Amino acid sequence: MKLPADYHLHTPLCRHARGEPTEYAARARELGLEEIGFSDHSPMSREDFDDWRMRADQLDEYVAKVARARREHPALRIKLALEVDYLPGQEAWIRELAARHPWDYLIGSVHYLGDWDIDNPKKLSRWREHDPAEVWRAYCERLTRAAAAGLFDIIGHADLAKKFAIYPVADPTGWFGPFLAAAREAGVALELNTAGLRKECREIYPSRAILAAAFAQDVPITFGSDAHAPEEVGADFDRALALARSVGYTRWVRFTQRQREVVAL
Repeated sequence: MKLPADYHLHTPLCRHARGEPTEYAARARELGLEEIGFSDHSPMSREDFDDWRMRADQLDEYVAKVARARREHPALRIKLALEVDYLPGQEAWIRELAARHPWDYLIGSVHYLGDWDIDNPKKLSRWREHDPAEVWRAYCERLTRAAAAGLFDIIGHADLAKKFAIYPVADPTGWFGPFLAAAREAGVALELNTAGLRKECREIYPSRAILAAAFAQDVPITFGSDAHAPEEVGADFDRALALARSVGYTRWVRFTQRQREVVAL
């Protein structure tokens, strides 16, 4: 079975991953992957914003680490990218980041609602202070703004709000409708992220229902393991492929210098 590219890999610079990019590349070769992409957590405009991303002065080091992996694994296509948090008011900073290096793609992700990174295990108690429906709706609204911003090529782990398996009483699938419409309009791809299978929700991001709605809207897809260690590269890609095919997808998209190419699954 030919596997699609794993476009969501991290590095130790984010302060919560281990293994050098060349080790991730070696694992990808073992699995028979032909293409991978590093998309570590980008810096914020404030260095003290949180403790789970690289600093701005480490961007060059990050690029150098990926370049080393390319040199040591010339048979593997290795893309250079960032995972960028979408925060309203930070658009200028994101554009500045986008101009700093020749990125192949940018993954836009929503982790924060205000000062709360909703997927942070250290802040799990804050979920008990809110109605889950309130959190999910706010998350979907933020995700829609991220897709419509014109800043990103891919939206990462689109229903991240389910990480801890805390759900609203009502089915939230319909709340993602505006987001999917915005993604289609902006030409943004939706990531199938297998890390959810390793979290409390035990489900790929996004859910099958959301993915089916994305297919109905003709939103393209990419794949990512969200690996934070070499052994997680390509994790559960067989299940991600099966999920994509089950709702009708026969193609995925790859990126080079932020230009999209459609590829058969």
